[in-house]
Amino acid sequence: MSLSPAPACIELTHGSGGRVTAELITNVFHRHFDNAWLRQGNDYAIFTPPPGRLVISTDAHVITPLWFPGGDIGCLAVNGTINDVAMAGAQPLYLSAAFILEEGFLLTDLERIVISMAAAARAAGVPIVTGDTKVVERGHGDGCFITTTGIGVVPKGINISGDRAALGDAILINGSMGDHGVAVLAAREQLHFITPPQSDSAALHSLVAAMITAVPELHCLRDPTRGGLATTLNELAHQSGVGMQLTEAAIPIHAAVRGACELLGFDPLYLANEGKLVAICPAAAAETLLATMRAHSLGREAAIIGTVTGDAQHLVQMKTVFGGSRLVAWLTGDQLPRIC
Repeated sequence: MSLSPAPACIELTHGSGGRVTAELITNVFHRHFDNAWLRQGNDYAIFTPPPGRLVISTDAHVITPLWFPGGDIGCLAVNGTINDVAMAGAQPLYLSAAFILEEGFLLTDLERIVISMAAAARAAGVPIVTGDTKVVERGHGDGCFITTTGIGVVPKGINISGDRAALGDAILINGSMGDHGVAVLAAREQLHFITPPQSDSAALHSLVAAMITAVPELHCLRDPTRGGLATTLNELAHQSGVGMQLTEAAIPIHAAVRGACELLGFDPLYLANEGKLVAICPAAAAETLLATMRAHSLGREAAIIGTVTGDAQHLVQMKTVFGGSRLVAWLTGDQLPRIC
């Protein structure tokens, strides 16, 4: 009697917890995520953290399409959670990953995603040490959803929080805005550009480490993902009870992104980014921080884009390139759903 051929796509039995589940874990996840914790075969990972305060962050990823110029859901799931941990000034230590797979999803596509995640985790030096897999019936999902959780540790003496922006502080970003949003939009709608926008998906913890070494008195860090730069700055202004004054001409935006936004009626300040951060520091340290950011490969386009002001209404305002003033309000509605 011949053996049945291995399935080419995800079946409900892959989520049953039986032999087929074990084969999926062994042949796909353990094969590519391989590390000492996974080899133990437990439903958990035990580790001893280094001294410092622990940070934990969880992020769910439901992006469509799963592949886009400059990245995919796999590297996004790794980098996005690493960045959330890093925004506390922490060194990311470990990741967990949970997969929700739809019946009928191709196993070759799943393996392609897992390979991308493994490569991103290795590049960042942050292993995926535990996880879970569930399968839903055909038509009850959208191929693949991934939730990642990251754990990190904040070194002694570092106190970075969204409520620490102070009057007179400088506001910096590490590069151009809107690249990820336009790259995903182009892939989703099959738009063609002479110079195709690329997602900026990247793990920022090495940049953050360099910034903290240079300016340990850094007040705030935040990655402007959903809602973009505009929403992130409004969040920080309300958290800290301050206002903000931006200079439009100082905000770097690539020509392809600017052109796509003008064509489609989007505002690049509200588009998602996946390899960018906002930093707020004392004004006296701004030039030192800027030089440090520009010396790093992920901060070559860094810029000082504004200052923290006293404003009882916590408004974010911007001096436009035409010399006028514009209110930069919270995002209303959903400019581009399923972006991360």
